[in-house]
Amino acid sequence: MPNKARKVWALKLQENHPVTIIMSGSIVDLNCCAYCYQPKLQDDSVIMSVLGAITDRQLRCGFPKCFNHIRKLRYKWNHKRVYWVYCQLKLNLRVKRKQRIPPQSPERQSVPNKLGVLVNGFYE
Repeated sequence: MPNKARKVWALKLQENHPVTIIMSGSIVDLNCCAYCYQPKLQDDSVIMSVLGAITDRQLRCGFPKCFNHIRKLRYKWNHKRVYWVYCQLKLNLRVKRKQRIPPQSPERQSVPNKLGVLVNGFYE
């Protein structure tokens, strides 16, 4: 059972009965730290503005160069989080594959008419 449901039960216990947080938590098997936990909502607007400023100056700048530039600006964001925002802004570029040269039929080598004479390690 998730902690959210247990937290709701603990809140209902406190509303309906005169029990403490620790008592209601122990009844529904919820830790006090989990009861008091408030999730942090991540605000990615700063990352979006920094990425926008970098890509405005350099249009064909891929993610590794953008991330290195962000690190040079002394930001300590995780590369996975920055890449997630990078993809949300539709900045990811198309990967250019290597263009292969089509195989050409090699010309057959001609067979020599006669055997050469070996002089000083070279055939004449």
